[in-house]
Amino acid sequence: MAASEGNYIIEFVKIGNSVKVSAFDPATLTEVSIVGSAKASKLDLQRTAIQKLHYVIEKNNGQKNNKAQKEPNKKRGIIV
Repeated sequence: MAASEGNYIIEFVKIGNSVKVSAFDPATLTEVSIVGSAKASKLDLQRTAIQKLHYVIEKNNGQKNNKAQKEPNKKRGIIV
């Protein structure tokens, strides 16, 4: 499932000289966080968090596809 276009929940939390920005995509239930300078613009921090969100969603989609394509392990025993 691809990230929904523009439907994100963004949260800004100021911590000293830094800002923690969390981005959440309700369609995929994926959340990411970044930490940036409190002097950086809110738009730049938001854009960076959304770019990371897109990256993580695409990475997760790729891992799901790879797992589906792999054959089951035919060796005996349990892999821990």
